[in-house]
Amino acid sequence: MKPFDVDSTGKLSGHTVGIAGIAYYQPAWSLPNAWYGPTMPRKFSQHTGIQSRSIAEEDEVEMAVRAVENLRKEHSLRANDCAGLILACPSLIPQSVARRYFDIDRAKQEQPTRVAHRLVDRLGLNPRQVVGINSFCSGYARAASLVLNKLDARRSLERNEYILIATSNRISRITDYGCQQSGALFGDLATVTLITRCDSSKYGVRFELIDACYRKQPATKPFFDFASRTEVLSPTRSGQRYLDSSRVVFTLDGMGIADTAPRAMASAAAAILDKNKLAPEDIQFVVPHQAGASIVRFTQMKLEELGVSAQVINGLTADIGNVSSSSLPFALKKSWASLRGNILCPVAAVGAPGKSEVSHGCVFLRSLRHLDSKAA
Repeated sequence: MKPFDVDSTGKLSGHTVGIAGIAYYQPAWSLPNAWYGPTMPRKFSQHTGIQSRSIAEEDEVEMAVRAVENLRKEHSLRANDCAGLILACPSLIPQSVARRYFDIDRAKQEQPTRVAHRLVDRLGLNPRQVVGINSFCSGYARAASLVLNKLDARRSLERNEYILIATSNRISRITDYGCQQSGALFGDLATVTLITRCDSSKYGVRFELIDACYRKQPATKPFFDFASRTEVLSPTRSGQRYLDSSRVVFTLDGMGIADTAPRAMASAAAAILDKNKLAPEDIQFVVPHQAGASIVRFTQMKLEELGVSAQVINGLTADIGNVSSSSLPFALKKSWASLRGNILCPVAAVGAPGKSEVSHGCVFLRSLRHLDSKAA
């Protein structure tokens, strides 16, 4: 079977692809706001909606394996049908930083592609293409863009083949829990998204993947970097505190990125609308990166300025925190039955460490009508 057809104009036209399933793994260890005591900003929970966050004891590969195991409970995934895997891993330390603080062998352990291949080996898969990325909170949008472009899924997938987008976020290992700016923002989570052709006889696609974009743009200043610190406040599983003797941690200008991210997400949504010749009223739902309740509300205001009055999904950070690149698939899974029509999923993130830039992107999905009617 050819992976593409010729349409009436004589041009090659690929098959449509989409999301057939999403699963996630949430670590059992949950750290409540009360643990932070006086280091918790007074209005933190009001602005973010976060009440607790999960902390993983497994590494990023094992977390992703758990997510895939959960996906396999819902879908019979044949290993030989896996054509590609993309791993977005925001808790890996970029090589420019890792080589500053670690020796060469230790720094290599932070390379996304190496971690992606470890995951493939751990799962017993042999896909044609394996890709590892970081991209922080924009990782899912970038991964979806790579599915459509680098992996060329609309033309390369055979009918019952699939691609996995895995996200594995263990930001707890690079967090300074004593930092008022960032110590309580993030939680650990892993997800996996099953991408297959919409005409697959084995997997029923719920959301057609129409388009996805990812790009970087200049910012007024750097919002993000890393530092090596000693005596780093950290939690124990029993709820106690200890000081880690040394740790490489991220540093974040929380107020700066909170002001910039909503505009960046609206800009990414506008770009998708323009590229696909959509009017703002054509959108039924917006599922933005769940960075925090206030940021999502600010994003909604910016989208309304564009004329987008769709229903906006918000409020999913309460028990998980900001889970970075795992945010979009988690939100899609939680809203699975209620989403319909055209759906925009904008994201925004910090840029490279120490650089005056931000990244943003957007995933454009369309729910399938026959499944909409069943959900209703």
